[in-house]
Amino acid sequence: MSFSPPSLVTAATPTELPIRQIPGSYGWPLLGPMSDRLDYFWFQQPESFFRKRMEKHKSTVFRTNVPPSFPFFVNVNPNVIALLDCKSFSHLFDMDLVDKKDVLVGDFVPSVAFTGNMRVGVYQDTSEPQHSKVKGYIMDILKRSSGIWVSELVSNLDIMWDNIEATLSKSTSVSYLLPLQQFLFTFLCKVLAGADPSRDPKIAESGYAMLDRWLALQILPTVSIGILQPLEEIFLHSFAYPFFLVSGDYNNLYNFVKQQGKETINRGEIGFGLTQEEAIHNLLFVLGFNSFGGFSIFLPALIGAIATDSTLQEKLRKEARERGGSTLTFDSVKDMDLVQSVVYETLRMNPPVPLQYGRARKDFRLSSHDSAFDVKKGELLCGYQKLVMRDSVIFDEPESFKPDRFAEDKGAQLLNYLYWSNGPQTGSPSTSNKQCAGKDVVTLTAALFVAYLFRRYDSIKGDGSSITALQKAK
Repeated sequence: MSFSPPSLVTAATPTELPIRQIPGSYGWPLLGPMSDRLDYFWFQQPESFFRKRMEKHKSTVFRTNVPPSFPFFVNVNPNVIALLDCKSFSHLFDMDLVDKKDVLVGDFVPSVAFTGNMRVGVYQDTSEPQHSKVKGYIMDILKRSSGIWVSELVSNLDIMWDNIEATLSKSTSVSYLLPLQQFLFTFLCKVLAGADPSRDPKIAESGYAMLDRWLALQILPTVSIGILQPLEEIFLHSFAYPFFLVSGDYNNLYNFVKQQGKETINRGEIGFGLTQEEAIHNLLFVLGFNSFGGFSIFLPALIGAIATDSTLQEKLRKEARERGGSTLTFDSVKDMDLVQSVVYETLRMNPPVPLQYGRARKDFRLSSHDSAFDVKKGELLCGYQKLVMRDSVIFDEPESFKPDRFAEDKGAQLLNYLYWSNGPQTGSPSTSNKQCAGKDVVTLTAALFVAYLFRRYDSIKGDGSSITALQKAK
């Protein structure tokens, strides 16, 4: 099968589709949201929650509630219109149709105290003048860091895998999650902020843990942790945690970036008209939430997909060593079709940010593959990417991990429907959209990670959290 790129215009103005009332309901006040919340976190879990409702309503577009909700989120409206296919989901990229103001994690907005008492760029809509300044600043940081990105990546990967090897030599299994986060923190601080953690002993030792705690307290009401119920519901999903619990961590990180990242901060002030505080808080959010948080979810999924498949490893090893020249660069991994395809397939199966939101700017007609629906101004749209990216109309065998799915010409066409970055993989981030500024650098970094792995090792064994065997390259 071949597919032409999806057109936002076509998606926004459906023709020749039956018009259908959006199925589903929000239930009784308080009781409906509470029932859906318990299903979402406890009785069904997110993927089953959406899948069961999609099957019940025989529609990929329906009304439901998503957490957080009653009892202590009185100012949060849990009502959403769920979008679970590629065509309906693509409306979320049309800035003429949707408003992205304060909808990063739905109608719930963590306290601005977590970001210096200001709304950072990720919470701003494209219509807000500040959005262009912040997005431009972040894109400039990525562009300027490209000269050191690969060398810093490789040198810090050397340290990470040396430590894992040393620990594994004394044990039959080693968790790589802690070394991975230490690697990510040091690497990202250097390439994004121009700040070296080794210059601050406290940050070098526990900066990654500070970010973990700061991240966790913001999103706890919206994510499933997997601890014993009903304890998770009572203590993690019933109220928002206050910033003061991590204020010391955040202030330490803020002061570190302020002292060690002066050149990067100055560019934000001089080049983009940001105040020093705006530059630092936005930089910290991109470093901590988008980059550190995203890679901490994505890379274990990538390792897990590879470490359990010896046949795939043979093919990756061959490609990583035969293509791209003797030194790894961004350009060298562009010649590695299978490596890149494995990265894309991991993002399809396990997108780091599973939910995307947008609020209707106006009344409009939304379309799925088989129906059209009328959406009213102000309604909140919610796309669950784990099911969107398993759209059987677009992807063959959508529930299967197919390493070569995105390889060669046929696979390249499917990139039009890979939406992990809040836009298609073939799209271009700009100040006029909300697509991830690091869309390309994220996938290239992951490809470099895989290529590095198979130039260093003949094989690895493990899963999404631990390594049980490493065979060094002969």
